[in-house]
Amino acid sequence: MSVRHIDSKTFSAMLLTGAHHLSNNANTIDALNVFPVPDGDTGTNMNLTITAGAKAVQETDSKEVGQIASAFAKGLLMGARGNSGVILSQLFRGFGKALEGKSELTAGQLANALDAGTKTAYKAVMKPVEGTILTVAKDAAAAAVEKSRTEADPVELFRYVVEAAKQSLSRTPELLPVLKEVGVVDSGGQGLVTIYEGFLASLTGEELPEAVQHGSMDNLVSAEHHKQAQDFLDTADITFGYCTEFMVKFEADKLQQHPFDEQAYREELNERGDSLLVVADEDVVKVHIHTEYPGDVMTYSQQYGSLINMKIENMREQHAAIVGKKEAAREHKQHSIVTVAMGDGVKALFESLGANVVISGGQTMNPSTQDIADAIKAANADAVYILPNNKNITMAAEQAAEMADTNAFVIPTKTIPQGMRALLAYDETQAADQNAAAMRDAMTQVKSGQVTHAVRDTTIEGVSIKEGQYIAILEGKIISAASDADEALELLLRKMVDEEDDELITVIRGEDASASGERLEAFIEEEFPDAELEIHDGNQPVYTYLVAVE
Repeated sequence: MSVRHIDSKTFSAMLLTGAHHLSNNANTIDALNVFPVPDGDTGTNMNLTITAGAKAVQETDSKEVGQIASAFAKGLLMGARGNSGVILSQLFRGFGKALEGKSELTAGQLANALDAGTKTAYKAVMKPVEGTILTVAKDAAAAAVEKSRTEADPVELFRYVVEAAKQSLSRTPELLPVLKEVGVVDSGGQGLVTIYEGFLASLTGEELPEAVQHGSMDNLVSAEHHKQAQDFLDTADITFGYCTEFMVKFEADKLQQHPFDEQAYREELNERGDSLLVVADEDVVKVHIHTEYPGDVMTYSQQYGSLINMKIENMREQHAAIVGKKEAAREHKQHSIVTVAMGDGVKALFESLGANVVISGGQTMNPSTQDIADAIKAANADAVYILPNNKNITMAAEQAAEMADTNAFVIPTKTIPQGMRALLAYDETQAADQNAAAMRDAMTQVKSGQVTHAVRDTTIEGVSIKEGQYIAILEGKIISAASDADEALELLLRKMVDEEDDELITVIRGEDASASGERLEAFIEEEFPDAELEIHDGNQPVYTYLVAVE
């Protein structure tokens, strides 16, 4: 039977099913990330982003398609994490604007909305790269516009859209050589196809394509922080007071006694708190939970392995600070600096250099637009400078800056060393524009390197890498691999340091760095005797070493 339009109830169900299908495939999409470092979080970022949109849809009581689309877009925007999440939010921002005032959705309106979304997303990206989610969205929208000239049934039109998106996804390795080299399709594009598949299944009543189950929609929706709710909550009403995050590194002997079942584990933790997020692979399980007894949760989890990357925050104290109940509220300032960092030592380092607000985040844990917007507000200054220190956070920072009520400048730092160098150029006596310009210039005057471990076998940029090896990364490019972290660091330094021009080498040690720095000191003294070496304990996860050379 032909359908002439999509009503509001059908439209809401379509959005929620798309979000649900993405949730079930988030880990699979994570695995498509090209680089073998443990920061493959496209699926996670898109999932956290779209679940914020799904929650907004669930909370609206509107009977109009346009208002539902607007609520979805707003939720996506505020929950956007990482580049993939920001681009997704922009796709549906344009989509929602095109549907303003619409009570129902026809085939032509659907096609126009998809096209508008693509145009909005392309405008949001400074240098669009083809072979990514943008290309998949563009090709699907173009197919929709073309098909809408002869097809009046929006359901049949969307069937055509999904097929066009799949075909576009299959072509991404031809457009982006690094995908072809590794033998995968684009992860963001796969995420969008997954969402569209969910939309179509909801419209047709057909079963969703088979997927690995990774948790209920309810849990994943609640995993997103909606901090604006703090204004309507009394501190005493917080039932689960500790925001607890940790990872369990599986150990074979413990698993023999207590086999790990992800769903059973999730259900057990769900009884101990709320805002639960559990993501597992063959090596580790990552947990986010709000609980009253974090020690009990961690003790229970230790039956499967050892605890790593632990972080516990007292949300009652955080809430009191947000609503102005703490005496230590920040005074209004002329200038203030917001930066992003992971690891207590890195945070302390930034604070010592003058950062006023440090957001916890980085690889595998990108702060959302709302997180950054909250930090800008907390900074309480006429001019706020935002240092994302990660290319995957820059777009969220830019969105937050656009929303800010104050004069906000994004200094597009891509690494911790760039952030440190930018801070050194800050001068509180200068005008805001001059400070921003000086910081942007300074960030280019440092070389950045990292050492981390590979999470899978691959060959990329001519370097053959085995799972478990340590890899050296210079300015975002993998240059070598080694079985030992210190060996990888030495290989990196030989590539980074110019004996004639470079004077200062700064090494920030991660939480899994070797206990002693004597080997590094001896290496620098022998190889680069004229350079000064600084070693800091950053305690950051993911990267065993962060390196700055200038």
